[in-house]
Amino acid sequence: MRTSKKTLAVLLTTMCVGTFGTVNCSAEEVTINFWHHYSEQSAENETLTNVLIPEFEKENPDIKVNAVSHEWGDLHDKILISAKSETLPDVARLDSAWVPEFQKMGILVPLNQEISDFSETADSLLESAMSTAKIGDDYFGLALNTNTKIMFYNKKAFEDAGVEVPQTMEEFVEAAKKLAGTNENGQQVWGYEEPALSGWNLCPFIWSMGGAITNEEQTQATGYLNSPETVAAIQMLADLYSENVITGWNSGDIPMTDGFGTGRYAMIVDGPWKISELEGAYPDFEYGTAAFPAGEAGSYSVLGGEDISMFNTADKEAAWKFMQFMTGEFAQEEMAKCSQIPVNKNTLESDTVKNADFAPFIEAIRTAKSRPTVASWSEIDSELATAVSAVMNGEKTAQDAMDELAEKVDALLAE
Repeated sequence: MRTSKKTLAVLLTTMCVGTFGTVNCSAEEVTINFWHHYSEQSAENETLTNVLIPEFEKENPDIKVNAVSHEWGDLHDKILISAKSETLPDVARLDSAWVPEFQKMGILVPLNQEISDFSETADSLLESAMSTAKIGDDYFGLALNTNTKIMFYNKKAFEDAGVEVPQTMEEFVEAAKKLAGTNENGQQVWGYEEPALSGWNLCPFIWSMGGAITNEEQTQATGYLNSPETVAAIQMLADLYSENVITGWNSGDIPMTDGFGTGRYAMIVDGPWKISELEGAYPDFEYGTAAFPAGEAGSYSVLGGEDISMFNTADKEAAWKFMQFMTGEFAQEEMAKCSQIPVNKNTLESDTVKNADFAPFIEAIRTAKSRPTVASWSEIDSELATAVSAVMNGEKTAQDAMDELAEKVDALLAE
C-alpha cells in the first residue's frame, strides 16, 4: 500500500513506546469530498447515504466521506467555478460527456499513469463503459454505471389502433402517424414524444439512419453532420412535428412520464430509470419495450452513464480507495437495486441484475455508441439543439441548418 507524504508525516509524529517496543498510537483521519448528481430524494442517494458510505467507512475507519448532491447542470457549472478557485472535490460522479472537457482543463488525474493497480480495477469493468473515460491513451475516470435508451410503447394504444411494434424506421414513422390524433375525451394524443433536441435525443436517429456527428477521428464535422443521411434524419423528425405527430421539447409540453402514463404519448424512448418512475407514478399502466427502430445502418442507441473521476487536488490514496469501492461488487449490486445498470462484470451476473428489467437495455448497450468524446462537446451539443430547433420551427431547411452547424462544429473541434 502506498503512503502519502502527508500520512507518513503524521505517522512519524504519533509514535509512542509500548510494551513490545514502538507502536502507532493513532492514525490520521482523512475526509474526502464526493460530489454527485444523485437527486436528493432519490433511491440512489438514499442508498449512497445510508448503505454505501457507512459500509465504506466501516471498511476504512481512517477515511470519512462528505457526499454533496447537486442538480445535474449545477454540478457541471460548480466544477467549472471551483476549478478557478482551486476548491475542487476529491472525486465526483460525472456525466461521461463531461470527462473530455474537464480533462482538457487539466483538472483530472490520468489514473493509468498515477495509480499502480489501475489496470486490475479497470479490467473488472465493462470495456464499452470504460471507453467513455478514455482520452487518447489515458483514462481519466472509472466507469460507475452505464445506460442506454430503448423504446417504451403503450400496449392498449397499439392494440386499439391495430399497430404492430415498429422494428424499422419506416415502421416507426407509420406507427407514429396512426397513433396520433384525439382520444375519447377529445384530447390530443401524439404518436411519439421526445423531450429535447440535444445529441442524447437525436443521435440514435442520426446513427441508425447512417449519419454521423463527426468523422471517426472526431476532427471534422463537415461531410458528416451535414451528410444526406444526417439531414434526412432531422427532416424526418421535422416532418412528423409539422404534422402534429410528435412533440415534447417545447416549454409547456406534458412531461414525458406523465404524458406516457396518461396515454397522451403512445411511444417514448428512455433509459432504465423510466421503469421505476412508471411503477411509482402509474403502477397500473401497461406498457411494452422494444429495441430502437432500425434504419438503413441498423439500430443504434446512445451510450450514457456516469464515470467517477479523481481531481488533481485530491488525497489520491483515500480517493482511489473510494473509487474502487464504488465500482466494486457490493456497491454495484446495491445501486442495481435502484435501477442503475452495473459496470462491474461480476455484478452483471448476479441474481439482482438477472431478476431486474435490465435485459433489453443490456442488449441495446452491445451496439450503443458514445457521443463524441471531445472537450467542446457541451458547446457542440448546445449548437446542435439550436440548429435543429430552427428546423422544427420552420426557420431554416434541414440542409441549410446542418451546413451552417457543420462549419461551427469544425471550428469548435479545431480549438
